[in-house]
Amino acid sequence: MISFDNVSKRYPGGHEGISNITLQIDPGEMVFLTGHSGAGKSTMLRLIALLERSTRGQLRVCGRNLTRLRRGQIPYHRREVGMIFQDHRLLHDRTVFDNVAMPLIVAGLGHNEVSRRVRAALDKVGLLKRERAYPVTLSGGEQQRVGIARAVVSKPPIVLADEPTGNLDADLSHEIMALFESFNQVGVTLLIATHDLELVRRLGRRTLVLHSGKLVQDY
Repeated sequence: MISFDNVSKRYPGGHEGISNITLQIDPGEMVFLTGHSGAGKSTMLRLIALLERSTRGQLRVCGRNLTRLRRGQIPYHRREVGMIFQDHRLLHDRTVFDNVAMPLIVAGLGHNEVSRRVRAALDKVGLLKRERAYPVTLSGGEQQRVGIARAVVSKPPIVLADEPTGNLDADLSHEIMALFESFNQVGVTLLIATHDLELVRRLGRRTLVLHSGKLVQDY
């Protein structure tokens, strides 16, 4: 499903975001990615989503060699990779419904299918009754749920989450992780970057540890 083979990412100026990463994540796995700030967690997620390209090595996702993927193929790749950000990245001049619908509209789905999928996604995250609300009226936890609904509304086989509970209290963090576990139970592959080691220990899932861009533990 996701395969890194000696993958490195060097930024202008010489800084290496990640260095010689080799690992495989199988279909249906739920994996945590931990490490200090700047360890390379976000870089790995961005490479998988093709928000950035690797400098060296081979990265394969869903059978595609991302190193060789042409620019015109990138939008099709991203439809199979849902991305959840810590800062939500919601459009504040659009309703909850419109925010979640955006990936489907870009993909060219019809109105009825968009409505059906958006309401199903909002129902899954417990926000169906807030579909006409604007993000500014929602709590931080609710905004994160909108971001999750937007990431899964296209039914991608892979979901990436970059510090999804970083701004939430312990109870809300547990609720968000329970949502991720429910997605995993129906076969979605998840890679979740987090600093919350207690939460990682409690869930007992496979954990990748990065340090200064290198993979130092995989347990």
